[in-house]
Amino acid sequence: PLKIVAAMLVPGEGHKKLLLYRYKEYVMKLSFRWYGDSDPVSLQYISQIPNMHSIVSAVYDVAPGEVWPEESIAHIKTQCEAHGLVFDVPEEIKLGKQPLCDKYIEAYKENIRRCAKYGVKCVCYNFMPVFDWTRTQLDKMAPDGSTSLVMYQDQLRGIDPMRDGLNLPGWDASYGKEDLKRLLAEYGELGEDGLWKNLTHFLREVIPVAEACDVKM
Repeated sequence: PLKIVAAMLVPGEGHKKLLLYRYKEYVMKLSFRWYGDSDPVSLQYISQIPNMHSIVSAVYDVAPGEVWPEESIAHIKTQCEAHGLVFDVPEEIKLGKQPLCDKYIEAYKENIRRCAKYGVKCVCYNFMPVFDWTRTQLDKMAPDGSTSLVMYQDQLRGIDPMRDGLNLPGWDASYGKEDLKRLLAEYGELGEDGLWKNLTHFLREVIPVAEACDVKM
């Protein structure tokens, strides 16, 4: 909604004009990550957090680059609504485990359409190949006793995933060493310029679909 926040009179052609200054009112919605039915932090617990509104979740039993079944999306929506919450932000629509190809982009487009059908208004995406996000600790304790995720460069330094294995929080541990070796070689050949070109191609293909579905990326 637009709200009038100020008004002023200014001279103009023998009379005074009333100028109205308007701004868009953006409402921040409190959201919480939920990893599905097996998550030990249940929707029942999440719904008890004051002013909690949205759930960030995904279909976790579908391989990256594949289309999400509508019944799985509907299940998340129904579960959230049963606890007074809204599923309107998926974060794990993954493109696939190989460098970008049009097959994965078409699946991504279809996932946007299907999610929009069930009320999703925002899709979080990332373009971080192979390792996704990187943290070195998931339970760093603050002085008040709360915990958070952190990444310390000194803990990361010297780690070789080909030698040490995938042993950091958040890394996809489903890769075997041969898979990882192949992927690193493929992305090495692609290079930084190739990654930027792929990102540009991805956005040019996906954004029009998101706009047509009234979904923000």
